[in-house]
Amino acid sequence: MLMHQGLGLETFNDLPRRKAVHALYECCCSVAWASRVADGRSYRSRADLFSTADAELAEMSDSDIDSLASTLPEPGKVCAAMDSDTRGALVSAASAYDERFGFPYVTSVMFGPDGFEPRDILVDLGHRLDNDDLTERKIMRNELAEINHVRLNRLLGPEGGWPPY
Repeated sequence: MLMHQGLGLETFNDLPRRKAVHALYECCCSVAWASRVADGRSYRSRADLFSTADAELAEMSDSDIDSLASTLPEPGKVCAAMDSDTRGALVSAASAYDERFGFPYVTSVMFGPDGFEPRDILVDLGHRLDNDDLTERKIMRNELAEINHVRLNRLLGPEGGWPPY
């Protein structure tokens, strides 16, 4: 869960740099990424913020991206209500993925507001195991960008932020 939620773009733009970096770090566990995105303020729109966030993510090295991916929860450890057979299948499939590509499986589906179906993750894992390395690296980066979007949306909250109390 994010500490910084529903700030609104104007409040985010007005945060001291240190607080902005901290808030952004909650969205993407990279101090370098958070620092560069914070330094890009003042953003005129969400689209500008998202564009900068995506551009900074695209500039990260594969090694930094792999480190970032390793901070995300593993599919088999996300849902306590999963039965043991499903959990075992997810753990095995994610392990096969990691062995195949050398980096952890990443999917934005696990971060959506409506939750996810473990079966959908298994199907996606199965399809993605058939990809070549370059294709999968691009997909993984796109999934990380999508996760950042979900988290940035939570950080900003509704347009204009929540009303002050």
